[in-house]
Amino acid sequence: MRPLAALLSIALLTLPAASPGAGPSLKRNPVQAGPNGPAARIRALLPDTLTRRGLLPLVQAPGSKAFYRHRAYAPAWCDTTHLIAPGRAALALLGRAADFGLQPKRYHMGALHALADSLAQPQLPARHHAQLARFDVLLTDGLLAFAVHLRRGQLHPFTPSPLEKAGVPFAPASWLAWALAAPDVVGALLQCQPQQREYQQLQQALARWRRQPAGRDAAARLRRAQQMAVTLERWRWTAIPETEYVLVNLPAYQLEVVRYGQVLQTHRVVVGRPANPTPTLSSRLTSFTIAPEWRVPRRIATGQLLPYLQANAEAHSEHDFLADNNYRLFDAQGRELHGADVNWTTVTAQNFPYTVRQCPGCGNLLGNVIFPFANPYGLYLNDGPDPQWFERPYRALGHSCLHVQNPMHLAAYLLGPDAAHAALPTEAQCEAAPKPRNFFLKRPMPFHICYATCAVVAGQLRFYADIYGRDEGMRQQLFGPGPPPR
Repeated sequence: MRPLAALLSIALLTLPAASPGAGPSLKRNPVQAGPNGPAARIRALLPDTLTRRGLLPLVQAPGSKAFYRHRAYAPAWCDTTHLIAPGRAALALLGRAADFGLQPKRYHMGALHALADSLAQPQLPARHHAQLARFDVLLTDGLLAFAVHLRRGQLHPFTPSPLEKAGVPFAPASWLAWALAAPDVVGALLQCQPQQREYQQLQQALARWRRQPAGRDAAARLRRAQQMAVTLERWRWTAIPETEYVLVNLPAYQLEVVRYGQVLQTHRVVVGRPANPTPTLSSRLTSFTIAPEWRVPRRIATGQLLPYLQANAEAHSEHDFLADNNYRLFDAQGRELHGADVNWTTVTAQNFPYTVRQCPGCGNLLGNVIFPFANPYGLYLNDGPDPQWFERPYRALGHSCLHVQNPMHLAAYLLGPDAAHAALPTEAQCEAAPKPRNFFLKRPMPFHICYATCAVVAGQLRFYADIYGRDEGMRQQLFGPGPPPR
């Protein structure tokens, strides 16, 4: 059997060989090739060009045209008289689109059911054949739209998924042709959606949720189902292609180390407060530093430290705020100064010519270890200055950067076999004798920050507060304006 990538690359150029469940043979025969045969009727339903509209309200007209053109317009899901097994399976799949957080009405289900009912009634052969052709084309078009939504989401259908390689965009017609040739057309088609554990577990939880009795509070259950649909949509935008990665879920205040679908480590995290939200992104962890020196960003030096220095100067305080908090001060030429030597009442945020650094050790705002990663926001991952923050249930308390509990455990995992020879200190040892050390990873680790207000954790479905208020706008885009049902 050819590898999946090879099949997909040639599916639109060379037709797949027939296999169990693959549908009718593509060999042309007088019944199919005649002017009133299925192939001719299907061709008449499709647009002659990509800009001309056909006779059906197709949502994937170019893909439908390509799919049928490369199978000589032979029907895919019907023979000359009725729907065949792959077609029945495909129709049933579209009927349960809501199990994937999608809406069956987007895939012609109303028209398909009406045609199915009509085909079950006695009628003239010509009309029967015409309706079979319409049914076949609408089912193909619905499946193509379904595949695009599974791969890229409903709201970003033209934005490539992280699962797509650069320069090789997702081709739904090619995928559908491959799936039709597979022994299990449904299973093959569903492989186009994210395969990572977070998506797969939540999708299965949604399917189970929808089959449970609604009880008295049907509206509340519907709200939760829509919340899961919103989260699945986000996962399609930010699908994770790797099998080993570090993942932070902001609403869960949690970091996980995942390898081949298993969670190996779990850490509590503190995230940015709503006024300073932590952005979602994908990057890599390539190094970490123990007992780091903090080079205070200018915006923090002028916005937070300068007011203290000015207040102390105006009060003629004998305390040296910088020295008391383990800071060092440097002028524009890099020469170290004493805070008491500067007339802070004349310094403003606009003429602030200094650089401030905080020495390693107790009280350092970076804590005992920092994990930098490439990003345009100046973010980093560190253990933070206040261990009590990790004990709070609400942990959106920071300034957009991420603070992680038990960072040395994460550091040891990232080093892998090298950890045994690295002699990593404990956090207590690091505080008692802070000695800066840099470690560079032989295997850079994919690092993802996501926003998922529901997830399956240890087999249990959990819902989290929408700390940044991002769900409602998406819910209305997916399910229509107005408040959720109550």
